[in-house]
Amino acid sequence: MSLEYLPFIFFLIALFYSSVGFGGGSSYLAILSLVLTDFYEIRSTALLLNICVVSIGTVVFIKNGILKPKLIWPFFIFSIPMAYFGAQVKLSQTIFFLILGGALILAGIFMILRIVKAKLKSLELSRPKQFALGGSIGLLSGISGIGGGIFLSPALNLLEWKNPRIIASLASVFILVNSAAGLAGLHVAGTFKVDYYLVINLIIAVVLGGALGSYLSSKKFNLKFLGILTAILVLYVGLRLILWNGFQISI
Repeated sequence: MSLEYLPFIFFLIALFYSSVGFGGGSSYLAILSLVLTDFYEIRSTALLLNICVVSIGTVVFIKNGILKPKLIWPFFIFSIPMAYFGAQVKLSQTIFFLILGGALILAGIFMILRIVKAKLKSLELSRPKQFALGGSIGLLSGISGIGGGIFLSPALNLLEWKNPRIIASLASVFILVNSAAGLAGLHVAGTFKVDYYLVINLIIAVVLGGALGSYLSSKKFNLKFLGILTAILVLYVGLRLILWNGFQISI
């Protein structure tokens, strides 16, 4: 894949993800893993783009009075420090791509579950469960470069924890703070690395896509088809990374 097509592809990714309250980290990582070889650059770039996209959604949620701090704070207590320390973990390239592949497969499955809106029995989450859920996803966020909202939001929707708008607002802030903590961790570990020319072009693309996605979301525009295509892409790349890095099988 040529790098010159990346801004357009990332525009479409941001368009879909922002419409459902996500940052797009899983798909950014999936695409970047196909075109870049330095996994530190892949992780750093994805976290930066996450912040750019969800910042827009967070502002929208604050403006509309949807954010409920007293409901969402327990998810951040452990997620922020775990994302920070997770980003400092120095892995070999093979191990990183195996972890990333597994995370992408999980993300693709969760995306599909969210789209089909499968219903499970509603469960009340205790404080320890909220701490554990936030902390575990925060750790995965820091290690892989995925903001974590793509795991947290579908899980809470399936559990019917709160209404979808509150969950979407939580996902946006969760991705924002975890991505920022992850970047801080990368800086401390000395593993922050980006191609600034490429990143600037991608930031412009995702900001435009994120702004349009947030607008379409407010207008109840249906982006389900784009979401299904994105989920299939994420699943494919995740499987490809595991097969190649674990078994030297190319698909």
